Amino acid sequence: MFDAIAGTDGVPRCGWCLGHDDYVEYHDSEWGMPVADDRRLFEKLCLEGFQSGLSWLTILRKREAFRRAFSGFEISAVAGYRAEDVDRLLQDPSIVRHRGKIDACVKNARRVIELTAAEGSFASFLWRYEPAPGDAERTTAPEAIALAGELKRRGFKFVGPTTAYAFMQSMGLANDHVDGCAFRPVSERARAGFARPTS
Repeated sequence: MFDAIAGTDGVPRCGWCLGHDDYVEYHDSEWGMPVADDRRLFEKLCLEGFQSGLSWLTILRKREAFRRAFSGFEISAVAGYRAEDVDRLLQDPSIVRHRGKIDACVKNARRVIELTAAEGSFASFLWRYEPAPGDAERTTAPEAIALAGELKRRGFKFVGPTTAYAFMQSMGLANDHVDGCAFRPVSERARAGFARPTS
């Protein structure tokens, strides 16, 4: 089991976030906090796909550039992107210029619209896969494997089980702040008071 480590401010945190102020801010204010907003969930799904093969710090530092480039990750806007939009993004040095990942974001936006029409909302669909509590050393869970499989079946790209579980951790479907981290109880209180979306 990982241990919480005190930062320069004396606050114990998950060890993975120490060493970079960007990571600390993200860990303290976002990671593990439950999210029910479809746009934010779509954004994170896209960014997790862009992270594949890279560090999250790289993506985190480019997040505002990604938001500018991808119309604020408004699902309907991204779903309407055409070949010229993909070409524009491939010329944008402020983001990760990877055709497969850019194409995946556009196609996944279209899949989100289809899924929302069938299921009520992207959030309600995703929260059906909320994992059972587990230890913070795992990199996936049975629910993440099931979610990745169902997303793949529905035509989503760049969403394997490890990516799906990282998504669950960051969007609060799982609270994987380690024992002793000052933000584990913060996340747990937020999750306890969170109304799981049902439509």
